[in-house]
Amino acid sequence: MLLIKLIIVPMSMALSMSTTKLVRLARLAERQSFRYLVNGLVATTAHFLTLTFCLKVLLWQSAGASNAVAACCGIFLSFLGNRYYVFRNSAEPLFKQIYRFLFVYLAAALGHGLIMYLWADLFHFNYILGFLLATTFQVVCSYFGNKLMVFKV
Repeated sequence: MLLIKLIIVPMSMALSMSTTKLVRLARLAERQSFRYLVNGLVATTAHFLTLTFCLKVLLWQSAGASNAVAACCGIFLSFLGNRYYVFRNSAEPLFKQIYRFLFVYLAAALGHGLIMYLWADLFHFNYILGFLLATTFQVVCSYFGNKLMVFKV
């Protein structure tokens, strides 16, 4: 009887807690804000890796120019993720979404590039910190632009 209390009961409690956690995780994954976060992390990772590749492997001298190329990679992945994963219930036609998305992201990328230029090229601060600052700006602008203008959900 003691064996049952020490082994079986804790195991059954652990299984029921795991099921509860899985249900919570599934509910979280269905939330638009969570999907936006996941999509943004994927796009931002691609952006950052491309930026670092340009600066460290290709030895480009300008963080601003490197960032412009990197932004194009991140923006492309972001559109695909937003259209098919984040805002998947949007009824807007594809070409309207592309046009509006490019406008929103062009504005956000210009802001991102300007921040990187000022931070890293002009003031010679660490480009990684500048990237984080610029990305925060871009996330806020792109979320509201996508939600209200591009995908209209």
